[in-house]
Amino acid sequence: MSIYLDHNATTPLDGRVLESMLPFLRGEHGNPSSPHRLGRTARAALDTAREQLAALINAAPAQIVFTSGGTEANNLALKGVLAHHPHGRIAISAIEHSSLRGPAAALAGQGRQLDSIGVDEQGRVPLAAVRQALYPDTRLVSVMLANNETGVLQDIANIAAVVRKAGVIMHSDAVQALAKIDIDFAASGVHMMSLSAHKMGGPKGVGALIMDESVAFEPLLQGGGHERGRRAGTENVAAIVGFGAAAALAQQEFDERRLHLLRLRDYLETGLRGLPGAVIFAADAQRLPNTVLVSLPQFAGETLLQNLDQAGIMISAGSACMSGSLSPSPVLLAMQVAPRLLRNVLRISLGAGNTHGEIDILIATLHKLHKQFAPWEVKSAGNA
Repeated sequence: MSIYLDHNATTPLDGRVLESMLPFLRGEHGNPSSPHRLGRTARAALDTAREQLAALINAAPAQIVFTSGGTEANNLALKGVLAHHPHGRIAISAIEHSSLRGPAAALAGQGRQLDSIGVDEQGRVPLAAVRQALYPDTRLVSVMLANNETGVLQDIANIAAVVRKAGVIMHSDAVQALAKIDIDFAASGVHMMSLSAHKMGGPKGVGALIMDESVAFEPLLQGGGHERGRRAGTENVAAIVGFGAAAALAQQEFDERRLHLLRLRDYLETGLRGLPGAVIFAADAQRLPNTVLVSLPQFAGETLLQNLDQAGIMISAGSACMSGSLSPSPVLLAMQVAPRLLRNVLRISLGAGNTHGEIDILIATLHKLHKQFAPWEVKSAGNA
């Protein structure tokens, strides 16, 4: 038995996406910059993928810059814009993904002023906190659309309106939101948005930065005119084709997938609430339809994930990029979660292939593990 409940870390490659990629991993090996037939075929495939992704998020194809993933897109957004503003400040929310906190910290290490935008106890960014983080020399603000751990959605349109009114560039990491909620780049008000393919049934190693063409920035990579001079390097045609195919499928199946995930999440949360001491984080906030972050403080020891893995159930303790870290989640710390709830935290992230039966197995396994590894005093009370 194998149950995969870690879709926010990565999703299985959709078989239909793989089929779309195979020709470009075999015979259609042309460089999109070449003038001959193979090159023109590759260029046409890139154009189609750009149109498919643009259609999913209501952007213009010309606004899409393909990258190697969400991490590069975030780096490109921050470092590219700040290269045009030698002394500008940066403001990011306290719950950003490490792929955005990292470049922001690097810029701060080079002398930039980095300001943190706080969140409330539900993990939401208040507009007042955004206003407080804006200074006359602030040049860029970044607030993620959906948190990868809690699933909490931010009011990006109103946040962007505040930022734009101050004359500041607005960026949003929308990697976890893509294909799970309706994204409208044009209506969002943001200047830039980061995306990734492998969170939505596409391949790893490909992402995109969506850019308002009014944004002036310096490319991270020089050496060619690829992506209209915004990202040098021969395009990964097969992966980009897969990104486009995944976007097209997500658009076609959006309503069906969302309803399935919402029903499954509600069923999961009902089961989790039956576990001793379980606390679901951000339960009162608008969240992704597939994500539940839960603390099980009455479970003893630090081996809960290992025991679940041995039972064939694959779950993470939060962001997969933080695996191996013994430090509490920066997201939960920013939400001022009580210390007793920072242990035995599970991030359960559902996918289209998950079933109610798998949720039943998860809940039954957690009940079994609690009885087996509960603290001594809990066992004693049960035996009294």
